[in-house]
Amino acid sequence: MNPYRTIQSRIIGISKDAELEWTFRVETSLKPCPGQFFQLSLPTIGEAPISVSGFGDGWVDFTIRRVGNLTNAIHGLKSGDSIFIRGPYGKGFPLDKFTGTHLVIAAGGSGLAPVKPLISKYFDNQSELKGLDILLGFKNPGSVIFPDEIKKWKKKFNVVVTVDRGDNLWKGKTGLITERVKEMNLPEDGNVNVVVVGPPAMMKFTAAEFVLRKIPQERIWVSFERLMSCGIGKCGHCKIDYHYVCLDGPVMNYSMAARLID
Repeated sequence: MNPYRTIQSRIIGISKDAELEWTFRVETSLKPCPGQFFQLSLPTIGEAPISVSGFGDGWVDFTIRRVGNLTNAIHGLKSGDSIFIRGPYGKGFPLDKFTGTHLVIAAGGSGLAPVKPLISKYFDNQSELKGLDILLGFKNPGSVIFPDEIKKWKKKFNVVVTVDRGDNLWKGKTGLITERVKEMNLPEDGNVNVVVVGPPAMMKFTAAEFVLRKIPQERIWVSFERLMSCGIGKCGHCKIDYHYVCLDGPVMNYSMAARLID
């Protein structure tokens, strides 16, 4: 079977999460793991890697930010239209390592999308963890995605939302997400794992703050956003040093990721 062959899939739902981010629910029997990605394409326009923001029996969600020709075209689709997918690819979050630990998830901007399935998993299976803290950082109130989900998560978990710049209507916290890391009450027994996902600068400085809080690098996990092309380690577009992000990631342990030079 040709590994580049795509599957024509029907869009069965569209929701607007923010001005630039919309979520497209695609009909498929493929079953990803939290943290994996698919390649999405439209004929004559192009293909791009998109992380999974949710999945269930017979469907997968993709939260897509409108930033270029392909994503502009996808945002022009409607329910019932077709999109082409292949995957899932890459390594997801190490769920076995999280079991029985206190988990901290720090997400910046659209980086919330790939960790949303992880939060949903533990929302339905809270007993698998000792505890869960969620730190979410956005540029401004208008860029907050999944507001209804965030309200739901607050019923079970400690959720902190901050924006870089607030407005007259914003009643929450302001400032960088790194400031919220400094304020956290972390378990003293050290049985903590941390997930950090977002833009590269956000991941770099947020992970560094957790290291200052005495979290070992081996207990910190990040997810790389790269322009993966083939998805199977053949084209080299996503290669950093000797690692292929599409194969060795996108989820990587920080002890390895911190030493990669891009």
